[in-house]
Amino acid sequence: MELQDYVAILRKRWVSILLITLACVGAAVGATMLMTPTYEARAQVYVSVRTGGTTSDLVQGSNFTQNQVKSYTDLVTSPRVLQPVIDEFSLPVTSDELAESVSASSPLGTALINISVSDPDARAASDIANAVADSLATEVTALEKPVGEVSPVQVSTTRGATPPEDPASPSLKLNLALGLLVGLAAGLGYAVLRHVLDTKVRTDADIAQVTDASVIGTIAYDNDAPEHPLIVQTDPHSLRAEAFRRLRTNLQFLDVEDRSNVTVITSSVPGEGKTTTSINLAATVADAGQRVLLIDADMRRPSVAKYMGIEGHVGLTTVLIGRATMEDVVQPFGAGSLDVLAAGQTPPNPSELLGSGAMGELLERASAAYDVVIIDTPPLLPVTDATILARRTGGAIVVVGAERIQRAQLAESLSSLETAGARALGVVLNRAKRTKSDSYSYYDYRSDLAPSAKSNKTRTKPAKARRSTPAEPSFVPPAPATAPRHVPSRSQQRGAARPSWPPLQ
Repeated sequence: MELQDYVAILRKRWVSILLITLACVGAAVGATMLMTPTYEARAQVYVSVRTGGTTSDLVQGSNFTQNQVKSYTDLVTSPRVLQPVIDEFSLPVTSDELAESVSASSPLGTALINISVSDPDARAASDIANAVADSLATEVTALEKPVGEVSPVQVSTTRGATPPEDPASPSLKLNLALGLLVGLAAGLGYAVLRHVLDTKVRTDADIAQVTDASVIGTIAYDNDAPEHPLIVQTDPHSLRAEAFRRLRTNLQFLDVEDRSNVTVITSSVPGEGKTTTSINLAATVADAGQRVLLIDADMRRPSVAKYMGIEGHVGLTTVLIGRATMEDVVQPFGAGSLDVLAAGQTPPNPSELLGSGAMGELLERASAAYDVVIIDTPPLLPVTDATILARRTGGAIVVVGAERIQRAQLAESLSSLETAGARALGVVLNRAKRTKSDSYSYYDYRSDLAPSAKSNKTRTKPAKARRSTPAEPSFVPPAPATAPRHVPSRSQQRGAARPSWPPLQ
């Protein structure tokens, strides 16, 4: 991971990092409040040797004292020194237990011994410290006293212990600092771990980690997208509608030398937006003046007819089983050059129908009669329908729903196409999160609207304002057919202004 990756993690997970840090700081404060305050009292003694007045005697005494101070320091926590203190104050502890709260140290090169005593009571800490100093002097004198002579070693108290005013522990400042450091470390570790374990596809960079296929379109997600799936019709001047126009433009440059005019639109799993992408792409291509046929080949969960408000009981299935011709069931949509072939009734064997000779013949005739044929198919992972059609056509465009799939699922989907000998023409990132850094957010294709129309997201006024402009035709959906089992023929619907069908062989 590079520095920019860590910066991205911080920007994305800063809330989690902050919450974890605050939790650790709060825990440190709570622990500090629950801990019993402990006071520390200190006494200091000086070790000296009685010597003669000559310089040689003084040097020898000084050397002897420094050598013995280390031993006297260790003697402070011995039962011989502490037991008299326990007896003096009638302490309910043993000498070993008292030794845990007593410590002694000697500065290097000196004859001083510092005695520290910790206790929840400040007065008791100072009294015990002074008692330990006195007991040490007594015991040293007794240990160093020659038989029948005066002890040459003398331990004198240079600084008596006094009751401390503030507790030595717990330290609120220290605990806050530790809590802050631990919280930051835990928060950063959590963020990095989430980043490593999180394999959801969200951006173009995530797609690039899985495949070399180009991202030919990025469709941002709007809150009103579920209510307005046909965005190029309901709001033709919105940013999402313009994104589909960019997708149409990019699609024209895919495999220019060897490109079929039949394209499959699919996804990895349901809910990624393949159907709405198919419909809006077909509408934008028809807007450009090309003759377009949109085929709903998702026979398991057909939804094109529902989204477009057309008859859906007859369609592709009806043609494939030989009960109708394509001319009879293809329905025009809007005022442009877009025709729709609905899925029809759900058959028991969708994969077999899509792989049949009748489907191949239909695709050949549709390819000859139309400039562009767009086929909406089921997802790749649950069934093989899309793989079958992608192999028989120019290839497949895979729609990837941001936050919907894992990178492993996308890799498996593309691998299934490759294994079947089908081409992945490109990837469309749908439902992408729009950020302030998105360059397209600086453009407003509805700048001619009144502020009230913009704020209310009124669709009627923009359509009227733009309808008179020939360069940007908009579609008007036909009323749903009233007859559930009959669709007017193509000649009845549009007269002679239709593409000529190649003769049946």
